[in-house]
Amino acid sequence: MNILSIQSSVVFGHVGNSAAVFTLQRLGHEAWPMDTVQFSNHTGYGSWRGQVFGAGHLADLIDGIEARGILRRCDAILSGYLGEADIGRVILDAVGRVRKANPRAIYCCDPVMGDTGKGLFVHPDIPAFFAQQAVPAADLITPNQYELELLAGAPVTGLAAAVAAARRLQSRGPSMVAVTSLQPPAVGPGRLGSLLATPEGTWLVDTPLLPFDRPPAGAGDVFAALLLGRLLAGENPVVALERTVNSVYRLLADSLAEQSAELRLVATQENLVNPPTLHSAVRVG
Repeated sequence: MNILSIQSSVVFGHVGNSAAVFTLQRLGHEAWPMDTVQFSNHTGYGSWRGQVFGAGHLADLIDGIEARGILRRCDAILSGYLGEADIGRVILDAVGRVRKANPRAIYCCDPVMGDTGKGLFVHPDIPAFFAQQAVPAADLITPNQYELELLAGAPVTGLAAAVAAARRLQSRGPSMVAVTSLQPPAVGPGRLGSLLATPEGTWLVDTPLLPFDRPPAGAGDVFAALLLGRLLAGENPVVALERTVNSVYRLLADSLAEQSAELRLVATQENLVNPPTLHSAVRVG
């Protein structure tokens, strides 16, 4: 399958396209990276160099690949960190063009905006763009708990509230909502959960919370790429969730064992394809 991946890129480390492209390739897909920014390193280090690419730059690239006649060969669009809301509008234009050329193509939107404990780390106009435009256009969205609360407009006070929030977002357009980084009380003490809401039901996979002082960035980007890649390969959604969570858990556990500040994505790449089944999905709705 061919996947147009529109998100950030870094020279050092594994976030955005610097995580997603390799992950998709290891699953056997062709990934077409289009970078919304290129930084020296991710912003969690506190300082970085590089630039945000303007909406006109990305629109020009879309025009270029459309001129080659290859949009009809695009099976999915994956979007992540935007940089600015105008870039989001270029992405939705690209989604429309791809769907016109290939009506079977799907759009996976990772609404990167912030995280619990960190708050919002994007431009203030981006949450409204995601809520009002990107979510209704998407087939699959992959928010973390903070982003779920922001989009649904309600706190996650427990598992039932998380399920209700995911269903609320489903009612706006996406057929599937995958929520990462669910924390207590949505899951048990010392656990971290991932939830998948589909038209057939809702499932949860929870894992032990690994004792990071500061977890490596990019796990959510790997999660979105893995889940999309597995669904495109024809895996049952519940199996795809289960295998995705186990892959990400082993990736993080290995990074912790090696005391790595960055994800050990290349060193543990076989786990992306063939993860151990350590944690199983349970139906919760």
